[in-house]
Amino acid sequence: MSSRDTSESEKDGIQRHTSLEHGVGAPYIELTKQASRGSELKRVASNTLGRVASRLTTRDIVDPGPPPDGGLKAWVQVAMGWLVCVCTWGFINSFGTFQTYYTDTLGESQSTISWVGSLQLWTVFFSSAFSGRALDAGLFVPALIIGSTIQLLGIFMTSLCNDFWQLLLAQGVCTGLGSGIIFCPTLGLVTTYFKDRRGIAVAIVTTGNSVGGAVYPVIIRQLLPKIGYAWTVRVLGFVNLALLGTALAFMRPRLPPRKAGPIIEWRAFYEVPYTSMLIGMSLVFGGLFFSYYYLGSYGRDIFGMSYPDSVNLLIIFNATGVPVRLLTGWVADRVSGPLNAMVLLLFINGLFGLSWIAVRSVSGLYVFSVFYGFSAGAFQCLFPTTVTSLNNDVSKNGTRLGMAFSIFSFAGLAGPPIGGALLTTNGGGRGGYLAAQLGLGLATLLGALFMVAARVHKEGWSLTIKC
Repeated sequence: MSSRDTSESEKDGIQRHTSLEHGVGAPYIELTKQASRGSELKRVASNTLGRVASRLTTRDIVDPGPPPDGGLKAWVQVAMGWLVCVCTWGFINSFGTFQTYYTDTLGESQSTISWVGSLQLWTVFFSSAFSGRALDAGLFVPALIIGSTIQLLGIFMTSLCNDFWQLLLAQGVCTGLGSGIIFCPTLGLVTTYFKDRRGIAVAIVTTGNSVGGAVYPVIIRQLLPKIGYAWTVRVLGFVNLALLGTALAFMRPRLPPRKAGPIIEWRAFYEVPYTSMLIGMSLVFGGLFFSYYYLGSYGRDIFGMSYPDSVNLLIIFNATGVPVRLLTGWVADRVSGPLNAMVLLLFINGLFGLSWIAVRSVSGLYVFSVFYGFSAGAFQCLFPTTVTSLNNDVSKNGTRLGMAFSIFSFAGLAGPPIGGALLTTNGGGRGGYLAAQLGLGLATLLGALFMVAARVHKEGWSLTIKC
């Protein structure tokens, strides 16, 4: 082979090598570059997710010390907690409006319809046993997102319901579950921002129960004849969507997560004050919601009131609880302490419950709605701070509140249907309501006695001790 051929062969080899480099090597180099970029993207994504996770949890929060007991951030949490209470217990407290409407349109008995409301109560209370732990574990924001989504899904599905079993699932289970997931952590979060002003702070938050319980019936009363049931319920859903979205934007935990622990703190049941409180308040809540569900029905059945007028009873009943909740919270902070005030108010509420028996006119029923609404709103606003006062470790507030609510769930599940079943006794009519009214008042008074036991075991018989 000549030198010229060798040179051409070398050139050809170089050309072939070059063509291979561009034909096969180029993709290899490109893949290497893409892999490098992919690794960089993974690193960026990991950092981004880490930042998001730190915002969604409280793992990076350093223990800030004692509660600030005020300040802009603390009062913002109170305002946002108020919105959550409007959307949860405000919606639940307005079930009496649905109770009357469902009884008329579905042709079911009042006791049967009340299972929708009682199942809603059960899911709210029972799910709180698990959601309360979410606050302690640093998962408040995820719980708020998940719970809000479930509650809104339940409300919008309720607007599509035509049968009783559909209402049980949508309004009873789904709406109640979502409400329970968000309510207990919210209440526990607010208590961590306050110490000396905890009573008034929680009282402000719980006025949302009364405001919602008055506003939702007004919306239903005004819209139901104009746009029908389905779109009326959807309007309620859109209202909750706006309020819960606002709460999600501003609510932030103050404390870091505590060490992983059980959802249920079994040691708490060995504490006599806490256990006495659980028994007493279970009796109280078992009777209380009969009034929320059946007050409007009583006006229609006994006095022949129209549907709008019976709704007015529920509006008044809930609205009167707003000012008295604020007053009660202030008195509990400055004068008596939450446990002392709770005992007194439960006795008053039980006596007012028995006074329902003496109502003999429409005007008398309105008067009863005012005074019973006062007493019911007053003691309900004290419950969270009462539980906190029985707990020496504030970091366990969420768990202990959740445990209490889960116990109360069974009282809420059984109370309204039992009350509805009593309406058929004594010949029905006023005689049936008499049996239910006696059950309401006596259960509350018995519950008050158990709260006395809790107070005495904690601080003794001295009336001068603030607790």
